[in-house]
Amino acid sequence: MWHTGRWQIENGDIAAGLVKEGKPFIACFWHGRMLMIPNAWVYSARVSILISYHRDGIFISRTLRHLGVGTIAGSSSRGGGNALIAIVRALKRGEYIGITPDGPRGPRMRVAPGAISAAKLSGAALLPVTFVASRCRVFSSWDRFVLPYPFARGVVRIGDPIQVPRDADQRESERYRQTLERTLIDLTMTLDSEFGREPVEPDQLRSEVNMTASGGVE
Repeated sequence: MWHTGRWQIENGDIAAGLVKEGKPFIACFWHGRMLMIPNAWVYSARVSILISYHRDGIFISRTLRHLGVGTIAGSSSRGGGNALIAIVRALKRGEYIGITPDGPRGPRMRVAPGAISAAKLSGAALLPVTFVASRCRVFSSWDRFVLPYPFARGVVRIGDPIQVPRDADQRESERYRQTLERTLIDLTMTLDSEFGREPVEPDQLRSEVNMTASGGVE
């Protein structure tokens, strides 16, 4: 799909600059938008992507190996601690990491705390990334997985890096988590709209449902 279509990488100079300077980063992309992201890795430095233990994770891992992309097994529910250690070690070796902060099972387009913990422990920046295609299928799965059709036109867009201080306390860490979440949501929905596609909405959290039901406002 990447080679048959017309794909463009926007703001690639952001990632290229970090790689050139030897600065580690963690590329963050929604689970439903993971398919085309590895194809946009055009650098000689090694990159590994965090993959879950679930059956779909095993399938994705095999696919990534064919693209020359490494994998780290783990998730928020099983092996999360070991995965975090492996991520930090890989970053300190000069590798780059890709994660789906809403994976492996959602809620959709909501950032789990693991990405912030990895950024704090490693000192690596968080790099928001997403993609859209002019012609694609959006599955009814929990993540609304996007499968571009062959010969489609597409864009991979990179956002500005987010640096989490090593000494960030719990309240500050939550603020950075919200910043990453909002940045990725805006990046993805804006790109969908630019291509004339109906934007995929994030899952509504229980607290938001309760607030709506009670007539509350933020």
